[in-house]
Formats: sequence, structure tokens, C-alpha cells
Amino acid sequence: MSLTAGIVGLPNVGKSTLFNAITNSRIEAANYPFATIEPNVGVVEVKDERLDQLSALFEPKKTIYTTFEFTDIAGLVKGASKGEGLGNKFLANIREVDAICHVVRCFEDSDITHVLEGIDPIRDIEIINYELIMADLATAETRLSKTQKKVETTKEKNALKEYELLKRIKDVLNEGKLIKTMDLDEEEVEILRQYHFLTLKPVIYVANIKDEEVNEPLLNEHYKKVVEYAKNEGSEVLAISAKLEEDLSDLDKEEKKAFLLDLGIKRSGLDELIFKAYHLLGLATFFTVGKDECRGWTFKIGMKAPECAGIIHTDFQKGFIRAEVYTYEDIMEYKSEARLKEVGKLRLEGKDYVAKDGDIMHFRFNV
Repeated sequence: MSLTAGIVGLPNVGKSTLFNAITNSRIEAANYPFATIEPNVGVVEVKDERLDQLSALFEPKKTIYTTFEFTDIAGLVKGASKGEGLGNKFLANIREVDAICHVVRCFEDSDITHVLEGIDPIRDIEIINYELIMADLATAETRLSKTQKKVETTKEKNALKEYELLKRIKDVLNEGKLIKTMDLDEEEVEILRQYHFLTLKPVIYVANIKDEEVNEPLLNEHYKKVVEYAKNEGSEVLAISAKLEEDLSDLDKEEKKAFLLDLGIKRSGLDELIFKAYHLLGLATFFTVGKDECRGWTFKIGMKAPECAGIIHTDFQKGFIRAEVYTYEDIMEYKSEARLKEVGKLRLEGKDYVAKDGDIMHFRFNV
């Protein structure tokens, strides 16, 4: 599945440094605004310990992790919604992503300039949120005008519902609030999906802190303010040292493991971010296993077995007959598919089966 999280923030907050760590690439991370002009896209592996254990059990020729996509979007500035900086282009890039990772600077460093005076993460968050709100307000007003004409000429019921919803959206945005703070039902969310509203997208605030604070981020007063702000908004927060993550990305697997152990950290901030972004979008993983290959596959929670089969190949979905399914926990306990059959833990599921995270599936199909 191709879903993307966009990394946003003011210039010089650590976005590109974090992106370097995410992709182990070396895009420009210059100490001046607009160092990033075109959005950089990086595909990362979703490191899953379950797949490591499955590979140890089945000993396949190759192991393939499922992947997730991050886009590094150039730094926004105040007035972006009116075209300041390279605002309109940046806002268009954000519109194309499914979730937002909003990097906020929570560290002091006189050698790294800030586009505004002093370090104030809440001010920085509100600047970007204001620009997103203004961009959404322009979208809502344009669509509201078109929908009003349609209601007046056709009296269509669906058009009237859309018109009333857009009026509510406009009022909320005019109050300086985000659309996602509204109480919307599933039908209303579906209506709004076509407009790609920026303030409806789920957000993770990434608090960029100093290396020495990684183990105890609550010692950072800036971080605590971001946590409180996000709580009121219903968003998530993750404390990361972007520079530390970039340094870690230069190490091999064993060196990285040893380094994290020395720091007293079980999992890197980068891995935490990937998992948070993954689950923020309602994604999960099923596995296919065998001597040739053990592989993770991303699916949207709520998908049925034929749709999951289609992720592997469209023919699997078209000719779907049934799926052989068992759980990760069961194969770890019984150690072989033959034993799972003996104890009745291997099931045959039909077209209505809703896949679960950690399912191991073999699809039977006929085209």
C-alpha cells in the first residue's frame, strides 16, 4: 500500500537531518532557510521483530520487510498561505501526504540559526497551524460557493448536506481551530476526503531535543509544553534527537544495537517514529512465509482476505478461493505448520474474513 507521511516544520528545526536518518541518505541539510526546495521521498523498512523470528524459524532464502514512505517537505514560513517563501508549492506538497510529522525545535544552539528569535515550540507550531488553517479556509470558501449554486439549482439532498458541512467547516476554521478537532461522523469524513483538507490529517509532533535528553525528555521544558499542546489537540508527540538518529544511521545493525544499549534505549527514536506513523494511518502487517521468502505486507485495518490477497497480486484477488490463516503467536508456540494442523490452529477463511495484524496467510486462487 502506498501511504505517505510528510515531514514539515519551520526552517532549521531539524527536518532534513531527521530525513537523512530515515532514509540513510544525504540530502542537503544547510543552515539557512529553503535548503530543501523539492520534496524528497524516502522509502523505509518497517523493522518488525516478528518477521525476524519467522525468518529464524523458516530459514528462507530472503527476508523482505514491509515498507513505509516519508516525504521531506521544505520549511514553511509565516505567510505561506499567501505565497510567502515558497508557500503555495509547499502547501500543495503537504496536501498529497496522508499524515503529518511536524518537527518542532526544542533545543538551544547558537550555531544553528532560527528564522525567528528565540526557541518557542508552541509559537512555531501555531505559525504552521495558522498557515494550514488559512489554506483550508480558502479551499472551504471556494467549494462552498460552488456547492451553494448547486443547492439553489438542483435542491439535491446530498449537495445540501455537503453545503451545511462546509459551512460548519468554515466557521471552525474562522475560529482558528483545526478540522480534526470537530466531532465528525464517518459519512462526513468521507465527504471531506475529496478535498484533502490539511487540518484534517493526523499529526505526530516530533520534538527535536538534545542527545543527552533522549532518555529523560521530561527534563526539557520545551518538550513538556509540546506534550500539553498536543494533548489538547488530540495529537501524538515523540521526542527525538535528529542528530543522534542521523549518527545512528551510519552504523551497521550490530553497532547500532550496541550503541543503543549503551544509551539504555531499547528502540531508536526513528523506529518509534516509523511505527507511530504506520499505526496513525490505521495500517497493520500480515505475513507470507516459506523456504523461498518470508515477507511482511502492509494492509489497512478492516480489509478482508481477498483485498489482502490483491496487495500481493491482483490475480490473487480476482480468483480468490480462500485463505489458509494462522497467527504469529501460534506458529511461535508450535514451531511448524504441520503441528498447527494437528492441533486445529490452521484455519480456512473465506471472502468475509477480516484480516488481523500478525496473521500469516497463504492464499488459494484460480484465474
